[in-house]
Amino acid sequence: MLNLDPSFTPLGENNSITHKSFLFAGGEPHIKIDGNFDQKEPVTITQRINSFNDLGLICITVDALKRMGVKEIHLYIPYFPAARQDRVMIPGEPLSVKVYADIINSMALASVTVFDPHSEVTPALLNNCITISNHEFIKQVIAKIGSEVKLISPDGGALKKIYKVSEFLGGAEVVECSKSRDVKTGRLSGFKVYADDLGGEDCLIVDDICDGGGTFNGLAEALKAKNAGKLYLAISHGIFSKGFDDLGKYFEQIFTTDSIKEVEHPGVTQIKLQDIQ
Repeated sequence: MLNLDPSFTPLGENNSITHKSFLFAGGEPHIKIDGNFDQKEPVTITQRINSFNDLGLICITVDALKRMGVKEIHLYIPYFPAARQDRVMIPGEPLSVKVYADIINSMALASVTVFDPHSEVTPALLNNCITISNHEFIKQVIAKIGSEVKLISPDGGALKKIYKVSEFLGGAEVVECSKSRDVKTGRLSGFKVYADDLGGEDCLIVDDICDGGGTFNGLAEALKAKNAGKLYLAISHGIFSKGFDDLGKYFEQIFTTDSIKEVEHPGVTQIKLQDIQ
């Protein structure tokens, strides 16, 4: 096991390979791997990708391992970068998810494991891709809430995955919602909840990514207008670029994993990936 971030060990710390990574003055990532391990055995690299340098560190690590004679290399990257850029909305934009996938595919890895990918595009583009669903994560979230909740699908794109979660949980009720987005500005509007009256029951919004949180704030207002009880939010990959002040006005508790970063906030419960494999 080669955990590029020593503080992020989603598959445990057993048989960890000693290494030292750093940036040169020009900004280039570099690594030195201790050769005190069986180089005939498979090696799994774990890494959180939050920048191109994080991806670059993976690339040079794979090269270093191959030069040491390692033949079988696996990669565990829970949050796949640019997964939301899985289609070209307007001329002049890149298909970013494919750019990342092509770089990773060029390394000819034995497998690439991703947690709760944004859509089916990512695993379709990645060679030897293994996906981990959010099912166990949501099961643990509901156990921490301690009561039955309605599962809320924030939009049509999430609906298929949420019905699979519901099936895993034994048939939890699903409520579909929708929103409108201006593809040029990214502005959200027109939140709709396809239920007449939620009867004061508690609701858990389930989604894969939270960036600024605008989707969930707007949806929370629409849910309250339909007589929702307590609101909870479960996010597989928490970016939280605008913090928690606004989200905290609507949600009793926010649940996320450590796929992107560590979060310390009284309104957030973080479930480690090593506990939901």
